[in-house]
Amino acid sequence: MSFAPVLRAEWIKIRTLRSLTWGLLAVLLATVAFSALAGLDDSGDADFDPLFSAFFGVSFGQIAAITFGAQAVSAEYQGGALRVSLAAVPDRGRWFLAKTVAIAVPALGIGLVTGVLSLVVGTSVLGSRADALTWTAEFRGVVGCAVYLCLMALFAAGLAAVLRSGVATLSILIPFLLIVSFVVGGASAGVADFLPDKAGQTVLHTSWDGTLGPWSGLAVTALWTAAALGAGAWCVRRRDA
Repeated sequence: MSFAPVLRAEWIKIRTLRSLTWGLLAVLLATVAFSALAGLDDSGDADFDPLFSAFFGVSFGQIAAITFGAQAVSAEYQGGALRVSLAAVPDRGRWFLAKTVAIAVPALGIGLVTGVLSLVVGTSVLGSRADALTWTAEFRGVVGCAVYLCLMALFAAGLAAVLRSGVATLSILIPFLLIVSFVVGGASAGVADFLPDKAGQTVLHTSWDGTLGPWSGLAVTALWTAAALGAGAWCVRRRDA
């Protein structure tokens, strides 16, 4: 079987599972809503970053993104769905690649829409405090937001293929993103620079003092994602369905 029919089948699964559709919508709603709320804070912090304030909601939208990625893969391990999928597509590598692309495309698309709306809403709420932003910084923020959310969805998808469970995947990633990453960041900034979330979110800052810049930070997140997907592909090929 060629790749196109496999991809089409995986895309049908994505768009017909209501939980996945709502998961993508949650990425948009959570990111934009929390970005708007962040813009309402006019406390005058000396470290105020207008770009990060406009995209502050990404810290919450990424939870919905990883949920989408984890559920898209873990659904295959419920009710013997994976055996049916592999019976139709015996080439496990091709099937997993199609699954990855079917997750990446809508995640990137919703990420772009989310980035544009977050910028518009965030800068509108900030008002004159966003005047210092250049169009290059705004463009970088929109593109970086889309790529980052897509990478985090794929990172979760790869981990879900390894663990064969969406619950287990989210039980690891959500506490990591909300708690562990901040604790490590407070204890050792050098180590935190290379964590998947901290590295990738550098692209959402106007300026940066750490080891990584905006695009090198996204590259580090991409390496984490590639490692997770590689491990997931290995598990799919080697384990029994």
